[in-house]
Amino acid sequence: MKSAVETLNPTRVRLTVEVPFEELKPSLDAAYKKINQQVTVPGFRKGKIPARVIDQRFGRAAVLEEAVNDALPRFYTQAVDEGKIEVLGQPDITDIKGVEDLAASGLTFTAEVDVRPEITLPEFSEISVEVDPIEVTDEDIEKSLEQLRERFSSVKDVERAAAAGDIVVVDLEAKVDGEVPEDGTATGVSYEIGSGRLLDGIDEAVIGLSAGESKTFETELKGGTQAGKSSEVTVTVTTVQEKELPALDDEFAQLASEFDTLEELRGDSRKRLERMKEFDQATQAQERVLDALLEKVEIEYPGKLLADEVETRKHNLEHHQLEPIGQNLDSYLAAQGKTREEFDQETEDQAKKGIKTQFVLDEIVAKEEVGVNQEELTEHLIRRAAGSGLTPDQFAQQVVQGNQVSLLVGEVARGKALALVVEAATVTDTTGKVIDFDEEDETAETVEAAVAVEGEAAAEGTEQA
Repeated sequence: MKSAVETLNPTRVRLTVEVPFEELKPSLDAAYKKINQQVTVPGFRKGKIPARVIDQRFGRAAVLEEAVNDALPRFYTQAVDEGKIEVLGQPDITDIKGVEDLAASGLTFTAEVDVRPEITLPEFSEISVEVDPIEVTDEDIEKSLEQLRERFSSVKDVERAAAAGDIVVVDLEAKVDGEVPEDGTATGVSYEIGSGRLLDGIDEAVIGLSAGESKTFETELKGGTQAGKSSEVTVTVTTVQEKELPALDDEFAQLASEFDTLEELRGDSRKRLERMKEFDQATQAQERVLDALLEKVEIEYPGKLLADEVETRKHNLEHHQLEPIGQNLDSYLAAQGKTREEFDQETEDQAKKGIKTQFVLDEIVAKEEVGVNQEELTEHLIRRAAGSGLTPDQFAQQVVQGNQVSLLVGEVARGKALALVVEAATVTDTTGKVIDFDEEDETAETVEAAVAVEGEAAAEGTEQA
């Protein structure tokens, strides 16, 4: 076999492949054998039909076509390996010649395919970003304790008008253009006034209403078949409930935690909030380091890969996110206040960032020879399983059945590559304090965990590369 590579542009090449008949004979033999097992000819046992009879009865063209279909993928892969080409996606194969008579001329074909662009990495030590400091105030602690009190709160029915902070049980009826749609009513909905978890304007409508009273207000529907449309909503309060919080004292500390005193609970709350802020700071650091890294790298985007990625993102949004909740793209854009042009540009920008992120991190993996051990892969699998709602065993089974172990390894490797960049970069908080993520302490472990999470999402949707 002979092959030649022609560079069409920085992200696409054309392979010209010539295969002599001698190398095609195994595929031709395999074609006769396959047809032998599929057809029946009177006077011959199945599988024992001579080649000349198959040619006479079914035509040599059918045999040659089968042989070419078997040979093309194999010789294309061989040409890619010989040319040491890092291909992306499936090739466009054209100019197939010799099918009429392989014995006379052999087989020739051309294949155009996207390839990874060359990437020049910057010095990671030249990257500098600023993050928020780790500050836990007394106000933060009190807010945390209030949230804990909320978890141990109880409610009781009251015979008075609803006020802010109360819980009301309501019936709702929405009209669009004077008509109530099929999904325009709801009964027995429990809502905490001020939580903002229902409809815009409902707080103002229900405050001051007692059980049995109604009020109508205008709002924009957030979900259902009429999402994004202006609606006239009638809300009827059926029950008003008052929330009762436990006293903030030692008895509450014993009820809500393993501590005996409120001061011990406050101290634990401070430590927990500090750990959360450390994780938030690490997440912020790796997001900003990644953005700074990408800004320093220029790449050409493979056209077909980019188009496929944009289409995949749109398909996932429309069919996997919007359809299950009864929305379509038009209603989604209306609710978001975006035009189709703005949406298309935003989707393309997101696709470019995903592709660029994967290319750059993969280049770091290769250059720094980043490896992944079994323990790291297992930890990553457990984390992904938790995010998918499956047990680790169920998730692992899906990965193996889908032949996606290499994709998981790639995710871990990219996370480790990004961690290397974060550790080499200069990270300071807004007070001027230098944050050293290279220290062998809990801070280093925190940034590694944060980077691992981001590494999963950074290149999501571009795994086909």
